[in-house]
Amino acid sequence: MKVVILAGGFGTRISEESHLRPKPMVEIGDKPILWHIMKLYSYYGYHEFVICCGYKQQMIKEWFADYYLHSSDITFDFTQENKMIVHNNISEPWKVTLVDTGLNPMTGGRIKRVREHLNGEPFFLTYGDGVSDANIEKLLEFHKKGGRMATLTTVQPMGRFGALDLLEDGEITNFKEKKKEDSGWINAGFMVLEPEIIDLIQGDDTVFEKYPLEEAARRGQLDAYRHNGFWQCMDTLNEKKKLEEMWQSGNAPWRVWDR
Repeated sequence: MKVVILAGGFGTRISEESHLRPKPMVEIGDKPILWHIMKLYSYYGYHEFVICCGYKQQMIKEWFADYYLHSSDITFDFTQENKMIVHNNISEPWKVTLVDTGLNPMTGGRIKRVREHLNGEPFFLTYGDGVSDANIEKLLEFHKKGGRMATLTTVQPMGRFGALDLLEDGEITNFKEKKKEDSGWINAGFMVLEPEIIDLIQGDDTVFEKYPLEEAARRGQLDAYRHNGFWQCMDTLNEKKKLEEMWQSGNAPWRVWDR
């Protein structure tokens, strides 16, 4: 199965970084967050990727063009017609198709534009700005067992605000930090999709999370895989710093490939 990754948005909420590079290329450690996402899928044996590029797409293409070179020990022999000798290669066994899906299409439009690369087969889909320790094999098993058109991974994010019980005069009778369990379940990406869901995408202006997924739900064709482990998106600079701290600690929860 191929893994489709949405990597074409403007990343306006993390503009401190995204004015220089597309958000999926913002680095955690010394690698783009896109690399971290791909490493998770690769750990479970899925090595073929279709990247939906858009904003500053040339930077994504250039990074992959140089990746093999940067991941190898190399001798340049200028005495033998500028021969390049690769001594070892520690890059991943990936096949990566980078598709320029345009600057302005919505998420649905980008997915529809890569349809020809999916060979009419089921595929994985996720966002290029979120990492997780989700078990991809269990996700796929859940999808197959459910037999529906689409399965998305759902998580409960930590509550952002404390909860208060107030009397009319302003006295606080109870205060508690909002727990994870108090939050609703949200779409975390890491989806498994049957090819026919692309038929629900009308064009470039279609937001995949609107009509296609809403219509799948109305038809009883949308499943939720509940993930109680780690998930974190990188929408803001603070979230980027949080992920960086986890990575530098050596205990990043999504780093399953080194366990």
